[in-house]
Amino acid sequence: MLTQVLLQLTVVVTLMVLVSIAVFVGRYRLRDTRLEWRARVRAAAPVTALLAAVLLFNSVARQYGPDVSWMIHWNLTWPIYDVEGEFILWLQSFEAPAITAYFSFIYIYGYVFLLVFPVIAYFALSNTRPLRELLTAYTLNYVLGLGIYVFIVAYGPRNMMPELVDALLYDTYPQYQHLTRQVNRNTNVFPSLHTSLAATVTFLAFRTRAIYPKWFFLATGLGVSVAISTMYLGIHWAIDVAAGIVLAYICVVLAGVLVGRWSVTAWIATLRDSSTSRSTGSGTGTDTKPDADPNPGSSSGSSGSSGSEPNADAGTRDTTPSESEPETGSDPEPERA
Repeated sequence: MLTQVLLQLTVVVTLMVLVSIAVFVGRYRLRDTRLEWRARVRAAAPVTALLAAVLLFNSVARQYGPDVSWMIHWNLTWPIYDVEGEFILWLQSFEAPAITAYFSFIYIYGYVFLLVFPVIAYFALSNTRPLRELLTAYTLNYVLGLGIYVFIVAYGPRNMMPELVDALLYDTYPQYQHLTRQVNRNTNVFPSLHTSLAATVTFLAFRTRAIYPKWFFLATGLGVSVAISTMYLGIHWAIDVAAGIVLAYICVVLAGVLVGRWSVTAWIATLRDSSTSRSTGSGTGTDTKPDADPNPGSSSGSSGSSGSEPNADAGTRDTTPSESEPETGSDPEPERA
């Protein structure tokens, strides 16, 4: 059953991504990506590897985290209920088959699409900073979220009040349990990582709205829908959602500070240039440096055609000179820096 659910999820999300590439990215950015993809991969490789390591560690820690949490025993379930009251019961009073179907689709398919598509959309930009900020923010969400989950025990509404709160997702689509139990624990609801990651995408979509204006509106709608779905389906409290939004804001701000401050590629280039300088100095008896530019991202022209890393501090605008032509089905491309 899990294989069937994963296959269905992959097919649906892939179709959504393909349609969105045609609508939001456009053929001109795809054309330039074919020429520059190696440089973009090199620029994003360090943070991608870090994110992969964090996800791997998270999958292992998820098995032992609850045991540690119960040793610390900071159970916030009742304090959350005392503050929030019966808000979730009120929200579920609007339950209808069409509403349940929509929010169930958003919670599973819309959420995965919301996380996957911006990776592709930002990879299609010559300036890799938005992509690196996105991946860094994802990494921070998982690191900080896991840390909070270790210290805090909190059950969601459907686990705390099963006789009052309907588990609408599983009552309507029981096959989704095979998927969600692989990534969730019922004691890990504060904060809502569904909300924090969705809000992270929305905040970064706002930053890049000059490049992808239509995507900003779709990301905002999906982000709000994901947050509501977690409450409507009885999975999270409203306080969990509020905490998730705060966590997303912190991660986006930290990502903006961290990205560009340290560059693994530039560090390797500096070591290589220093080694070349010492080699040249010992061979000629003088301490002279080679004429090669030590910053491979500072050369003029397209970063991909030169095979260098794009400028990490160039802002969040797409700087591809050839992108001045309007894209099919979208507004004219903003003026390039």
